Amino acid sequence: MKNLIAQIEKAKPFFEKVSRNIYLRAIRDGFIASMPVILFSSIFLLIAFVPNLFGIKWSDATVDMIMKPYTYTMGVIALLVAGTSAKALTDSFNRRLDKTNQINFLSTMAASITGFLLLASDSLDGGFASGFMGTKGLISAFLAAFVTVNIYYICVKNNVTIRMPKEVPPNISQVFKDIIPFSLVIFVLYGIDLFVRANIGVSVAESVSKIFEPLFTAAEGYLGITIIFGAYALFWFVGIHGPSIVEPAIAAMLYANVETNLKLVQAGEHASKLITSGTQMFIVTMGGTGATLVVPFMFMWLTKSKRNRAIGRASVVPTFFGVNEPILFGAPLVLNPVFFIPFVFAPIANVWIFKFFVDVIGMNSFQVNLPWVTPGPLGIVLGTGFGIWSVLLAFILVGVDILIYYPFLKVYDNQILAEEQSGKMSDELTEKVAANFNPKKVEAALHTLAETEKKLNQSINVLVLCAGGGTSGLLANALVKAAQEYHEPIKANAGSYGAHMDILGDYDLVVLAPQVASNYEDIKQDTERLGIKLAKTEGAQYIKLTRDGKGALEFVKQHFE
Repeated sequence: MKNLIAQIEKAKPFFEKVSRNIYLRAIRDGFIASMPVILFSSIFLLIAFVPNLFGIKWSDATVDMIMKPYTYTMGVIALLVAGTSAKALTDSFNRRLDKTNQINFLSTMAASITGFLLLASDSLDGGFASGFMGTKGLISAFLAAFVTVNIYYICVKNNVTIRMPKEVPPNISQVFKDIIPFSLVIFVLYGIDLFVRANIGVSVAESVSKIFEPLFTAAEGYLGITIIFGAYALFWFVGIHGPSIVEPAIAAMLYANVETNLKLVQAGEHASKLITSGTQMFIVTMGGTGATLVVPFMFMWLTKSKRNRAIGRASVVPTFFGVNEPILFGAPLVLNPVFFIPFVFAPIANVWIFKFFVDVIGMNSFQVNLPWVTPGPLGIVLGTGFGIWSVLLAFILVGVDILIYYPFLKVYDNQILAEEQSGKMSDELTEKVAANFNPKKVEAALHTLAETEKKLNQSINVLVLCAGGGTSGLLANALVKAAQEYHEPIKANAGSYGAHMDILGDYDLVVLAPQVASNYEDIKQDTERLGIKLAKTEGAQYIKLTRDGKGALEFVKQHFE
């Protein structure tokens, strides 16, 4: 098993490079920026259709009234994502350009949205893309964003622009600077639209949908779901944030299938699309990557080791809401050979069982997008329409995950228990301090700390970043609480990587959680440009900081020595 893990680790640099690909990141960050729209729209679905399960039916006019906000939010999500993805990609390209010669992200957003409308329009007479403004047009939205930003990058880098006299105000000069790249974007995308219509007879959005349909169908088979969702856990096990690699590749399918399922249910048919955002969040990663919802409870109730029981108690609440880093790095589960099999296989078993319920028993798949912090069992019931089968499925998945993890948990608990009983369990940090103890160094360190505290006469603003904003909240909250307790002028906020660019200037220190630590070199370019301190953390170190408020404060201070 150790040899297998070692082989996987050898490929870690390659997969980290993939996860940092600017196009994959633009897709992911574009969705993150649009997530409030997606979640908001789901409220109206629940109001409109959940009462039907209890025999309460709204009139058609009432349903239309309730669903109008949904139509003008989720119904135009592709239009919005065309803009947000272009903005995210623009930020990445701007890192390659001189600070005095940057791409105007407002212009790329406008050009991308306009170009998307050309690619998705219903006809050549200017009709709007009524059928592809929503999730069906997402792939065309990404295409429009990528073409747009690349054209702008070429133009800006090579100074292909209309230059105005120095006396012209900068805001006016910027307008003329954007005219040539904006015009090229429209001509190129419109040319693609005309070419596709002449040769295929349909819009680009419709043709792309037809091209990818066989791939989407194949992905829903047992082999497809095993590869897709097994990769989530496999990457995370060796310390790579799996969703950063996998989700961008299937993002369009995740959300398009939810809308397809909703329309099937409204038509009185079976919601059969398997690969959805709900499947990913509440079936495959129930309780976080590795299907770890049950693991903290098992650590807390089924182990004999004091250490394991303490880890379980500390991890149970955040994991219940999908933030499982405390158990991932506290136990640890990742890079722990004992847990390799259950960590990878439990998510696969969950999605196999879910597929059986949908394909064989006839349970409806997910029709609603819910917040990822919704507890897994509740998310299953809410997302699939309150069916009796969904309740049974939730209980079965919990039971199956317990059975999968239990034998490996016992092996690990016996190992830790033996170490505790033999007195071999010691504090790693204490050993390092003892081995390197030097009175002069201690005196110098105390002097440095005193000087640092003198400098901290004004507030330090700290931004903690993770993939989705949940894990980062653990450290941010610990810092805020400790700052109040010890009367330190330190403030902290949590954020998600990708949605941070416009707020970086408001902070003095950025701390990267382990799941986004691989982005250190990328964000370093931004923090250095703004004169901001930057720190990255490792798994066990990060979890320790979240539990040790005073230590977290010292961690912040160290970066201002």
